[in-house]
Amino acid sequence: MTETAMENRITQGVIWKQLLYFFFPILLGTFFQQLYNTADAMIVGQFVGKEALAAVGGTTSVLINFLVNMFVGIASGATVVIAQYYGARQHEEVGRSIHTSIALAIVAGAFIMVIGVAFSRAALAAMGTPGDIMGYALTYLRIYFCGTIASFIYNIGAGILRAMGDTRRPLYFLISACLTNIVLDLLFVVVFGWQVVGVALATVISQVVSAVLIVLALRKEGAYQLKLREIRFTAPILKNIIKIGLPAGIQADMYSISNILIQSCVNSFGTDTIAAWTAQGKVDGFFWMILGAYGVAITTFVGQNFGAREYGRMHKSVKVCMLMAAGTTIVTSVLFCVFASPLISLFSTDAAVLQEGVSIMRQLAPWYITFVCIEILSGAIRGTGDSLIPMLITCGGVCVLRVVWIFAVLPLHRTFSTLIVSYPITWIITSVLFVLYYWKGGWLRRRMALQQTAE
Repeated sequence: MTETAMENRITQGVIWKQLLYFFFPILLGTFFQQLYNTADAMIVGQFVGKEALAAVGGTTSVLINFLVNMFVGIASGATVVIAQYYGARQHEEVGRSIHTSIALAIVAGAFIMVIGVAFSRAALAAMGTPGDIMGYALTYLRIYFCGTIASFIYNIGAGILRAMGDTRRPLYFLISACLTNIVLDLLFVVVFGWQVVGVALATVISQVVSAVLIVLALRKEGAYQLKLREIRFTAPILKNIIKIGLPAGIQADMYSISNILIQSCVNSFGTDTIAAWTAQGKVDGFFWMILGAYGVAITTFVGQNFGAREYGRMHKSVKVCMLMAAGTTIVTSVLFCVFASPLISLFSTDAAVLQEGVSIMRQLAPWYITFVCIEILSGAIRGTGDSLIPMLITCGGVCVLRVVWIFAVLPLHRTFSTLIVSYPITWIITSVLFVLYYWKGGWLRRRMALQQTAE
């Protein structure tokens, strides 16, 4: 694919067609990424038991997300920086950004690996993890964190390619890794009987496969070729990446903190509820995968068009993306409500787990539409390099309010439905705040002034 062809997709042409062309590989990529943990949960749920399902898919996932999401947010800063340089055709800066980003992945991955392995037991205990799933959860976490360097290299490498308009190769590499994971899950768990150890090892090996493939692709990237001897930090670029990405990482971790508190509340309702929440969360994850793909697409679209000074096209792409995301969300919500029972049964056939999982899904799915503005508008604003205010709006509107709900409202009527209703309430409030900031916040004028100053 030529450089001109990649640029034309984003800065030229019919917007909705180019968005879809860019969106579907991201969607499929995130689908297969979601399939990593979903396959683990399905296999242990069916072949090991509900205790293993609760451990692998529920309690461990919120801790993994807390430690990994900070880097994923910072990696989004790298995507924005590279997209803007690429749109502005500043080729040398693109090359320096690539090598700085890979160096960041290696250092951050090593740090998270050490922290994750060392403090897994203490974190699980602090969350009130039940004794019948503690062993499974601890085993899975410690093995999983051994693969964080590989996971970080893939994620930031995929972001680099997407920033330059290449969404296909990250998808192909992720499919390869996901298929590896599923085959190894079946081999290690069903054939060898390694239980949770098996799914954890399968995940780590698959992450290594995806990292190797992404590095090989970047080493063949022509003008932007990754050269191992040039992997180092370039201070101004690293500063810019962190300036944009750190607020996104903090935002993701604020989500994780609120989810850890929610998971702690869920744990207090017993193993059946934990398993039901886990199963519903795995199905629910496919919606967030879809909406997240729209968010990645609009961030890159806005980044390249902002770099190219195509401000009118940038605004139009946001409106088109918003309509597309809203339509997709409505269809997804209806399907989840109608097919809740067969979807939950993919993870557990236990009667109590199935009944509660269906109830949770039907309470949450109709409210998905209220999150569309949050995802699309925050992604668009972040694409210009303005990431601090979106972080503050999201953290205040979603995370802080949810924590307040847990401590102030839940004790007054301690039921699982009371816990769940915190989701739509915080989504609605945060959506209103984003709409007001997008139209009245003056964010684009400020970014344009900074852009002109930097020339």
